[in-house]
Amino acid sequence: MELARFERHDTGEISEQLSRLARLSLRAAAKRASGASNTKRNRDSLEFELTTIVPTHYVHALRTALLAEVEYGGSGVDGAELACALGAMERANTEHTAGSHHDFVRHLASEDAVNAVVEIAHDMRSPLTSILFLVDTLQRGQSGQVTPVQERQLRLIYGAALGLNALACDVIDAVRGGQRLVDGRPVPFSVAEVLLAVCDTVRPISEEKRIPITRVLPSADGRVGYPAAINRVLLNLLTNALKYTQEGSVVIGCSEVRDHRVAFWVRDTGQGIPPHVMDMLFDGFRPSSSGMRFSNAGLGLAICQNFLDAMGTKLEVQSTENEGTRFSFELDLPTA
Repeated sequence: MELARFERHDTGEISEQLSRLARLSLRAAAKRASGASNTKRNRDSLEFELTTIVPTHYVHALRTALLAEVEYGGSGVDGAELACALGAMERANTEHTAGSHHDFVRHLASEDAVNAVVEIAHDMRSPLTSILFLVDTLQRGQSGQVTPVQERQLRLIYGAALGLNALACDVIDAVRGGQRLVDGRPVPFSVAEVLLAVCDTVRPISEEKRIPITRVLPSADGRVGYPAAINRVLLNLLTNALKYTQEGSVVIGCSEVRDHRVAFWVRDTGQGIPPHVMDMLFDGFRPSSSGMRFSNAGLGLAICQNFLDAMGTKLEVQSTENEGTRFSFELDLPTA
């Protein structure tokens, strides 16, 4: 029941996993006691082990429960038998030798799995970046004339690759927090160049959906801050705005608030966000029943909030159903 509170699996499935772990532990203990641990496995035993890959935290949970039972009611338990059972339980998730599949699954089920996920995200990002570059090259006609049909297909490919690339970046930043692009000293940069770069990145999506993007620039362009982090936040907001706007327009802008303080915003004419999901808007993972207009993973907005937290501010949202949404944040950016 404890595991079921935090897992997406139901209680029956978790119980079956734990039962299989217990059976495998007993079988391993029996082989060890009989001195047959090095004998050739028979077919039934091999098939049993092939289907018994249990997450490491299940092993920890079962071991904790066993020790608690011994502590409170197991005065007659033989110490040697207990040590053998605990050892067999610990080995149960590591003694599979049938192939590399088990190594991979165990690695993802281990406490170090987060590092494996980051490495996978890194491996995804590299080819996706190449796809984006090649599609952009083809769209510009640098490899020959592109027909209207091919141009539309390229825009669709670009949009899909951009979404996957953003997801890979979100996974990496979810693990590393909001510090990756806010390290070191702030640097001089052009607000206009940041906004133009963001708009250029999503241009194929805008053209495919025929949703125009309007830019609003501040009177003082040169600022000092963290342009890479600002770019990342605005790119996520602008991509979302285009994704969930079917008609109308999208505006991205920056304006002076007071002294060195400026406000960035992205406004769309999309479907809006239902009031009942506002409280969970920036959660990293959301219930599938939430009715969100964003993905269930929801990493993008959570990562935006992390970056803005690192820069000493936060993301604000105003939304009206069937009218549109406005995301905004303020920053202290001295003029360069």
